[in-house]
Amino acid sequence: MAATSFGEAGADLELVGIRKEFPGFTAIEELDLTIPAGSFFALLGPSGCGKTTTLRLVAGLEDPSAGRILIGGADVTAVKPHKRPVNTVFQSYALFPHMTVLENVAFGLRRRRVSDALAKAHEALRLVELDHVAERKPSQLSGGQQQRVALARAVVNRPALLLLDEPLGALDLKLRRQMQLELKSIQAEVGLTFLHVTHDQEEAMTMADTVAVMNKGRIEQLGSPTELYELPRTGFVAGFLGQSNLITGDVESTAGGIVTVRTAGGVLAVPASRAVSTGGRITLGVRPEKLLLHATAPAADADQNVLGPGRITDVSFTGVSTQYLVEVPGVGTVTVFAQNLVFGAVYPVGVEVWVAWHREHTFGLDSDARADAAEGDELAAAASVSSDEAA
Repeated sequence: MAATSFGEAGADLELVGIRKEFPGFTAIEELDLTIPAGSFFALLGPSGCGKTTTLRLVAGLEDPSAGRILIGGADVTAVKPHKRPVNTVFQSYALFPHMTVLENVAFGLRRRRVSDALAKAHEALRLVELDHVAERKPSQLSGGQQQRVALARAVVNRPALLLLDEPLGALDLKLRRQMQLELKSIQAEVGLTFLHVTHDQEEAMTMADTVAVMNKGRIEQLGSPTELYELPRTGFVAGFLGQSNLITGDVESTAGGIVTVRTAGGVLAVPASRAVSTGGRITLGVRPEKLLLHATAPAADADQNVLGPGRITDVSFTGVSTQYLVEVPGVGTVTVFAQNLVFGAVYPVGVEVWVAWHREHTFGLDSDARADAAEGDELAAAASVSSDEAA
């Protein structure tokens, strides 16, 4: 179905100098953000980071303490919520239980006396592949179906901007993953601008074109999911999005675009283009799946970083991969994810190994990154637990 079937395409959203203060604390420090028309944009962060407050400001449910909100170039900062070209899909679905599915979807259109309300509602239900249950009540649908009805009800109003407030949080893991793909497909089909607020890292990475990681009322980093994962620029992002091995040391030299760093585990290198700092004390990082285990010391290779020898202290089978914990003197515990290409673990607990990886997979952060990453990792774990409990 073409995007034009639902009228106007999405509009740009621009937040300029946004600040939001509540009695006793500041929820948003100062936020400048532009979301291009027709994009799927995710605000990702732990509870209390300011992402939901940002969504409520855009919806008009809160007033900013300072700054401006523009949708499609028009300043809507002082515009009442019901007059903004915005619709919201909530985690709770918020469907009317006494109405049929079709009546739920058509409700907003009928209130505005839009012609052909039922025809437009059927069109929206076809988009989410639920027109065959149009005459059922919400209680007769599964959780995933109810969420798709809520989406159809929002899309049918032809908003320039669709806000998604933790929309999949109440679904079980398998259904959540299925809905992630369906939401992305629907967004591409209708061409609206989606602003998705979530604490679920996988959800943001799977669906969004662009992700902004928020922490303590500020955006830590903004970029594509691949960029944020492969090249985090702060310890918090490195810890909140997946796992990272972090090793702190002192820069010895910078030559030929390569920064050489003396660490407790030996001399390591990182491309200067992948480091936020190239002098003084810095922290090097590498993702666990980039590492390879070796039973003997690898041959010297200028393109490779090596730590070891170390000793395997734990082996955990996780299905797709096996997680090894390797204790390296002077460095501490290094986590390695090895893809399961053969049956069973390749290395048992207690074996001496070396850990190696291509230096192009290394990233460089500031000297405080380990503490920030620990905070991000702790908050990510808490977010994961809350998602599982909701499911």
